[in-house]
Amino acid sequence: MHLDLRYLPLNLRLSYQNENFSGEVQSIIGCSVRHLGIAMPVIPRLLAIVLTAALAVSQAHSDEASPSGLSLELNAVQEVEGACRVTFVANNTTGAAIEKAVFETVIFDSTGAVVRLSLFDFRELPEGRPRVRQFDVPGMRCETISQTLINGANTCIVNGAESDICGDGLMLSSRISIKLLG
Repeated sequence: MHLDLRYLPLNLRLSYQNENFSGEVQSIIGCSVRHLGIAMPVIPRLLAIVLTAALAVSQAHSDEASPSGLSLELNAVQEVEGACRVTFVANNTTGAAIEKAVFETVIFDSTGAVVRLSLFDFRELPEGRPRVRQFDVPGMRCETISQTLINGANTCIVNGAESDICGDGLMLSSRISIKLLG
């Protein structure tokens, strides 16, 4: 196969001439594609396309799998000495360590009536590291709780100052039958 240098851009023509390019096109693994007068190996080109696409899909999946924000999961409840112990898993992916997070929390009974309004102090929530926090609700049996409402952040300290980061993008979920609302 012969490569006609007239069809190459000037910078490629000079490059081939400077390297004493013979004008013959060698195919790799017996396959080549002609594009603008240049033979391009098919296998390496396809490999580059596949790797680029895989990287883009991986990045998009990574972005979807871990949205940034603060997530609170109602994970478990347990009867303990005249109280209901409520267990949360908090995961801070906001990009900043939260030094102190206190949420106004409302407990509803099985009829939907408000039975308790409390402040749950989640303390510090380091960025990128899940934390388990437990709170005892005295005088309450766990089976009487139908739902819990995170009414808002009462306190949210980031870098020594109040911040909206605890409420912005707050994601709530429940692993158990008690609903977690926000």
